[in-house]
Amino acid sequence: MALIIEGGLDLPLPRMIPVRQKFPDEHIDDIPGEVSQLIRFDGRTSRIRADGRIAVAVGSRGIHAIGRITRTVVDEIRRLGANPFIVPSMGSHGGATAEGQRKVLANFGITEETMGVPIVSSMETVQVGSLEDGTPVWLDREAMASDGIVVINRIKPHTAFTGDYESGLLKMVAIGLGKHRGATAFHSCGMDRFGELLPKLGRVVLDKAPILFGLAIIENAYERPARIEIVWSEDMIEREPGLLKEARVLMPRIIPREIDVLIVHEIGKEISGSGMDPNITGRSSSPFFKREDSLKVQRIVVLNLSKASGGSAMGIGLADFTTERAVKAMNIDATWINCITAGVTASGKIPIHMPTDRDAILLALKTCARVRHPRSRIVWIRNTLALEHIRISEPLLGELRGNPQIEIAGDPAPMPFDERGNLLY
Repeated sequence: MALIIEGGLDLPLPRMIPVRQKFPDEHIDDIPGEVSQLIRFDGRTSRIRADGRIAVAVGSRGIHAIGRITRTVVDEIRRLGANPFIVPSMGSHGGATAEGQRKVLANFGITEETMGVPIVSSMETVQVGSLEDGTPVWLDREAMASDGIVVINRIKPHTAFTGDYESGLLKMVAIGLGKHRGATAFHSCGMDRFGELLPKLGRVVLDKAPILFGLAIIENAYERPARIEIVWSEDMIEREPGLLKEARVLMPRIIPREIDVLIVHEIGKEISGSGMDPNITGRSSSPFFKREDSLKVQRIVVLNLSKASGGSAMGIGLADFTTERAVKAMNIDATWINCITAGVTASGKIPIHMPTDRDAILLALKTCARVRHPRSRIVWIRNTLALEHIRISEPLLGELRGNPQIEIAGDPAPMPFDERGNLLY
């Protein structure tokens, strides 16, 4: 059904300018070499028993070089004489099915063929303990039966709550390895208590399960590992808050802090647990997400789901407008299972959707307040992980010119719509 918009959608659009946002770029060049050295020169690896079965837990986030990192960990465990295997550690992601979680890992290049070890994907769990209020704590059955567990994860700010512990090793230990059952039990406690409960839940698992160490990855603003650290189980609760502070400092951002419309070319679970990261957009489905100096934006437009999303449109409900193309690409089951498990149902709501990118963008502009077109302040990004090269509308140029973090990369030009009215990225 065609929308009848008073005054139509024939608004003048500002020209867009490609810019490069510059952030600190310290990073590790030889990632496998760094991981290998960390493990080889850590004396505590003598705890890994020869011939022992070691579970290597890998999650669903799009960590840079996660395939190479995982393969190196696997190879080093084998060098120590043990027998590693991989377990998906991603709560309810992958449609909350064993095969779905195996496919998530395959999208990252993690398969039995590329890793040279079995991938044991199961949703079976065992209860390892409970919290003081009786909330059960669950763990992957295969991992619990192993002789040791190694978790690999990135440390970063969470997308739905704030605290000393957010996304990182403890979250993977406490929720990721809990599979759908464990994630559901934890989320039922309420997101307002996550920051308080994560270390408590983590302590139960660390006391009862054979957790060896976590490989903590801190990425820079360009998604490259800036630092990798081994954190042993006995140090995890004390060490993680410091790592989170480092990760916060290195996070990228959209440098213009007040805009009218943010155009997000794609969203996906491999980009952010929320599809598009609220730390970047300033908008979350959770009332417990509070960040100082968040982006102020009137309207958000989402154009596509990423190819690697598998149809999971988690986060599409945070957009004001989207496209019919994105809605048709949704896997409703995968989207809603994740939203329901996380208790953030707003993320799965379907926004107003238009036939073309141009229509969605124009409608977003038309509903903005206090804008004299074409003096609209627009930022266009690929996704919330790719923030080095973005496009800004011409009216933003005056306040950004001379900013040492901004490099003008081209001349102003009209938005590049194709003949069907869709943006050419």
